[in-house]
Amino acid sequence: GQVKVRILGSGTSSGVPRIGNDWGDCDPAEPRNRRTRASILIESATTRILVDTSPDMREQLLAADVGDVDAVIWTHDHADHTHGIDDLRQLMHARGEPVPGFAPPATLAGLAARFRYVFEGGGPYRATATIDPLADGTIIGDIVVRTVDQPHGGITSAGLRFEHDGKSIGYATDFSEFTLEMEHLYTDLDLWVADALRREPHPTHPHLEQTLGWARKCRSPRTVLVHMDKTMDYRTLLAELPGGVEPGYDGMVIVV
Repeated sequence: GQVKVRILGSGTSSGVPRIGNDWGDCDPAEPRNRRTRASILIESATTRILVDTSPDMREQLLAADVGDVDAVIWTHDHADHTHGIDDLRQLMHARGEPVPGFAPPATLAGLAARFRYVFEGGGPYRATATIDPLADGTIIGDIVVRTVDQPHGGITSAGLRFEHDGKSIGYATDFSEFTLEMEHLYTDLDLWVADALRREPHPTHPHLEQTLGWARKCRSPRTVLVHMDKTMDYRTLLAELPGGVEPGYDGMVIVV
């Protein structure tokens, strides 16, 4: 069976353009430069997993024509990956029960404290999601989720590998180092969706040269870049990237 990824959002924390219609080096006439905050959907024929609840989640799911998911995974608790969490309410109404959620233990604690009402409900409002620790090898429907802790500045984020019927998709966002454990997780994938914030080095995200080097190291046959800021023009990247690597864009669907 096939497994596919839909890139819901390919942008960094401020999106592209930034407020003030600041497009930076990105051509406003190229629709693929308009980037919402980072998030993906992973789907098999019977299972759909949402990764992160970005502040743009409502518009992302409307554009994808998606009204329900089997689970949500949070990679870490930064605002650009979590603050759309309230929109899980509509998914809860559609399914008639809370949306199953998973997060690494440290992320879980932060989310449970910050969004207590989401997981516990309050007054007349019921809980909209559950949250459980994301363990390596967690099975959601017919998809196996492998995970690794990735250094991300002063915290860690969950690196993810989704396996289904012999196919594998890796998702590496928000990391500042590439550890041996990460290399193991991301080696011999069918597709790697990876953070490449910009060309210049950044303290908490990988820059383009780093991501390209790690893609080679992990023998990635196809790499799609995400979490890109306003310096990363789509057509410029398309013309200069090596074979097997391409810029992602909002709404992009890749089947493996």
